[in-house]
Amino acid sequence: MIKYNFALLVIALGASLFLISPIDAVPVSSGLSDPDKQPKFTTIAPNPLDPSFKYDTSYGVIQISIGEGTSDTGLVGPDGITPLSTKIWGYGTRGTHTWPGKTFEVQSGVTLMVNWRNGIPIENGYLLTGKDNGSFGNFSRRSVVDTSYHWAFSLPGYQNYSIEENGTPIVPHLHGGHNDAAFDGNPEYFFTPQFGVRGPQWHTEIYKYDNSQPASALWYHDHALGITRLNVYAGMAGFYFVRDEQDTGKQDNPMNLPAFPYELAFAIQDRMFKDTGELFYPAFPGDPFYSDFITDEGADINDDDPTALAEFFGDHMVVNGKIWPKVDVEPRHYRLRLLNGCDSRFLVMELFAVDANQTDFVDAEPISFHVIGGDQGLATESKAAEKIVIHPSARFDIIVDFTGLNGKRVIMKNSGGDEPFGGTIPGIQAYEHTDKVLAFDVSLPINTTIPDNYNVDFSAVSKSIENIKVDKVRRVGLFEGRDQFGRLQPLLGTIDPGAYISNILSFANVYYGKEKLTRSFLRLQIKPLI
Repeated sequence: MIKYNFALLVIALGASLFLISPIDAVPVSSGLSDPDKQPKFTTIAPNPLDPSFKYDTSYGVIQISIGEGTSDTGLVGPDGITPLSTKIWGYGTRGTHTWPGKTFEVQSGVTLMVNWRNGIPIENGYLLTGKDNGSFGNFSRRSVVDTSYHWAFSLPGYQNYSIEENGTPIVPHLHGGHNDAAFDGNPEYFFTPQFGVRGPQWHTEIYKYDNSQPASALWYHDHALGITRLNVYAGMAGFYFVRDEQDTGKQDNPMNLPAFPYELAFAIQDRMFKDTGELFYPAFPGDPFYSDFITDEGADINDDDPTALAEFFGDHMVVNGKIWPKVDVEPRHYRLRLLNGCDSRFLVMELFAVDANQTDFVDAEPISFHVIGGDQGLATESKAAEKIVIHPSARFDIIVDFTGLNGKRVIMKNSGGDEPFGGTIPGIQAYEHTDKVLAFDVSLPINTTIPDNYNVDFSAVSKSIENIKVDKVRRVGLFEGRDQFGRLQPLLGTIDPGAYISNILSFANVYYGKEKLTRSFLRLQIKPLI
């Protein structure tokens, strides 16, 4: 077992980095969806743990394709009425691709073989493009992929390939999985449609997942070199649950944990949309954040080309592919499996009870809950809390008791703000509606055929944890430099125990000689739940 005691916390999706600097308020740009006009808490959030939304893994082998799909996100047009649909790239089977992808549910210690197939149409080019309004001129419909970046087709021997001619590179990664290196989704293991182009470390068409770990909530997402942030943004993400003899996911589980339909999973992401319903990602002059990370930093790049930006904070909160959705619940205990699937946003999650149909925090009463697990599975005991900090890619396992809240609405609030997390709660909120995430309407009659006998027994978990030994302690240093264009660039390296900033400076001089440190080193201590 690796003991996580980092000198600095960083969770990166492709080129994203969490900086310690505020983001100015960002107005809605022309051609983009206005969050003010979007409905709040009217669309039902699907449950990835619904049996109808799970892959059939009973044969021990399954073929999963990645391709185009159409998603009903709950968006409406500029008139505030007309429903819009959103084209996505997602995971699926039999030609149906969804955002999020359907859920894997596997047994601990039982191997699953997955044949991943890249079915993204080559002829359509890249999914994410610039805005269409006149102010963008030749940026209209241009791909947002930054080809000046360190990415799949900039590697030696790959420069003659392009998305337009060869298709989009992808590679699946099981985040949190205990996997052999060959099946872990290394960014250089990428492959294009029909495996026409294979990355320099490409290994096989079929991935083997041993699932040699305790019950836990994992997630799978794309990990292609230099475009991870974009491919995940396009919809390539889904849940992967490992079950064991204690946490079976069934009503008669030995730990008395709430099980379906009282176990709910939520992938929380932030997005921007065009006013046509298309996904939008900033990359050109005039886009949100462009001046923050390009113009104001004095970067010298060609304005005609798309550029990667150091951070992204969307103005629409999306849960399981739906904007500001809701769930109808009974007045009883529920188990919530939470995933922060955002690019750069830390979530500081709280729950507040308000009157029915309320969409803001008027006369709100805080609701406490119990944390029972995290990234690596169940904890050894339950901890009461009123807020939790969830960094990007992290998972939390909590129990919420809606008993006595009949007729009320419980809103999940994000107090993390719209900026890189620096420890301040609440954070600075640049957007009006990003503090609202999801609502629970306590409106269903309680189902008396399934007893609400929540009383979790952690003894088996405690016993199994006693046998886990720490194999390695890692210290990780993260800082910022600049690339050849003067853009902010994340630099990451390990340092020896007892080393100080001089080791990091030495690392930078050796590997990134021309880069200039622009921000001070930040030290954080990260402790696992178990």
